[in-house]
Amino acid sequence: MVNSYRNSFYLLTSLFFMWGLITVLVDSLIPRLREIFELSYFQAGLVQFAFFIAYGLVSIPAGKLLQRIGYQRGIIVGLAVMGIGCLLFLSAASMRWYGLFLLAYFILASGMTLLQVAANPFVTVLGDPAMAASRLTLSQAFNSLGTTVAPALGAIFILSDSVLSSDELARLDESSKSAYFAIEASAVQGPFLILALTLFMLAAVILKSQLPKLLKESPDSQYDQVLKNRKLALGAIGIFVYVGAEVTIGSYLINYFLDMNLAELIRENRIMRGIVGQIQPTELALVDDNGVAGSFVMFYWGGAMVGRFFGYYLMRVFSPNKILSCAALAAIFMILISMVSDGFLSLWSILGVGLFNSIMFPTIFSIALEDLQESKAQGSGILCTAIVGGAFIPPLYGFLTDQVGFKIAFILLLVCYLYIWLYGRQSQKNATT
Repeated sequence: MVNSYRNSFYLLTSLFFMWGLITVLVDSLIPRLREIFELSYFQAGLVQFAFFIAYGLVSIPAGKLLQRIGYQRGIIVGLAVMGIGCLLFLSAASMRWYGLFLLAYFILASGMTLLQVAANPFVTVLGDPAMAASRLTLSQAFNSLGTTVAPALGAIFILSDSVLSSDELARLDESSKSAYFAIEASAVQGPFLILALTLFMLAAVILKSQLPKLLKESPDSQYDQVLKNRKLALGAIGIFVYVGAEVTIGSYLINYFLDMNLAELIRENRIMRGIVGQIQPTELALVDDNGVAGSFVMFYWGGAMVGRFFGYYLMRVFSPNKILSCAALAAIFMILISMVSDGFLSLWSILGVGLFNSIMFPTIFSIALEDLQESKAQGSGILCTAIVGGAFIPPLYGFLTDQVGFKIAFILLLVCYLYIWLYGRQSQKNATT
């Protein structure tokens, strides 16, 4: 039985890696699509909207589907739907139809939603219930590994060649233009064909595997009954504000760094080092504002990956509730430092939030499902629906930034992390009574 649990955990964790990889790899399409289709930032941003709206629309139906077909079949269906979404990218690239890209992304995200609704609660029950948060944190660490690897793969396979401007396209004859679009399509088609085949292969492996039947299906359970569980209902709000805060920071980091003149700080730092002969003054010309700002974003997502691997061991020693509370307090502290400081202190403190974000999603998720027993499918559907917070809090932060600036707008994020701290404290009190 132990070996069966272990093998099932390894297999499910590979799925976490895959959907993390695909989530961020598709992000690489945004600058490519914007240039090819000459889109506005709003139109390009619809890619993210298509992703997060899938969680809002599909999560609860996914929970109902799991009640009917079971978790293992639900995972197979989720992988198959994701594979179909990847295949649609091939047609969208050939036809150069942006609407089809959005549809493909929505279908891909829908399959990913079903996968999350099934896989997250499954991992929590593969062993000692006291270690549920620890197991889910480790699986989520491999999800973060996928999100960390994806930007490099996207740069190599999707963003490696230059895109012609409108004026340059206008100067091409029809045959040259057709050849150019064919090359652009292949830059997208190759990676997503490989992803589609990989997803279908994983579905076949899951089909042939014998995952332990640890979760009971309960067709009679209603979502309004499940929501009466206070820990779940408050946990859903916690997932909403957590995902919203995490996505907000990740989305606005480059703009925040540009606002604080990060590239100029780098130049000044290089000048100081250049005085003592460590660099040549000509190197200063190599510092590009967008490139410098973008290069620091990897530390935010990389911190989440490192924190999850570290958190896996911490949760085997300390209560997940306590770790959640401490992580939320640390995130609040980091944001406050960034608000009241300038320069590299402000830079590294906001990047440090990623490290403390790391354990929040799996910990909130596992705590919220603790008391649901056979209703975990419905609870997971509700929690995954709450991921839609990533579609609402970022634009609200953007609105506040337009009104009062980046630093004061951080108050919105402080409220989000304060709620998470309160949830950790409240669940800790309940666990001790």
